[in-house]
Amino acid sequence: MTRALLIIDVQPDFCEGGALAVAGGNTVAAGIAADVAERREAYQAVVTTQDWHIEPGAHFSATPDYVDSWPVHCVAGTAGAALHPQLAGLNVDAHFAKGRFAAAYSGFEARLLDPAADAADESGALLGDWLKGRGITAVDVVGLAADHCVRATALDAAAQGFATTVISPFTAAVTPQNMPAVNDELRAAGVTVLTLG
Repeated sequence: MTRALLIIDVQPDFCEGGALAVAGGNTVAAGIAADVAERREAYQAVVTTQDWHIEPGAHFSATPDYVDSWPVHCVAGTAGAALHPQLAGLNVDAHFAKGRFAAAYSGFEARLLDPAADAADESGALLGDWLKGRGITAVDVVGLAADHCVRATALDAAAQGFATTVISPFTAAVTPQNMPAVNDELRAAGVTVLTLG
């Protein structure tokens, strides 16, 4: 198997002190950075996804329901939308952006982000096409949040035919008590949920 690591939405706005913080986000960022530094050779590719909102419609709300609508977060080009500083020194092959003009939870909705292009540019390759073009057959999924974007990415990865593993210690959930049901859903879809230790 040719394996890629998908680092999902590890951004300051999703970590402690951010606009939509997930408890444990900074710990997840540090853990991913240490793991990649130690095991980079295990992956043919390492990629990141980022929420990259410009005008995502009803995804942003002054009165969010925290299911379909959320406070303003990860606005394209802001510090909150950047990669977490812990990831800055990683040897990453590509960055993908999602949610410019609509809600987007799955990394498979993300397109290749060209830092030199306009923030609104949506001409880049979709993540799934990029992975398949490099012969990737398996993916490990880590990042934020376990019960939203990590979940959606893992389900889409499995649906697109990738052997998919979620490495749970390198994730954190918005609602941790929902994780047993989320993990059952992932396993039912053929995703391996890996716990370490």
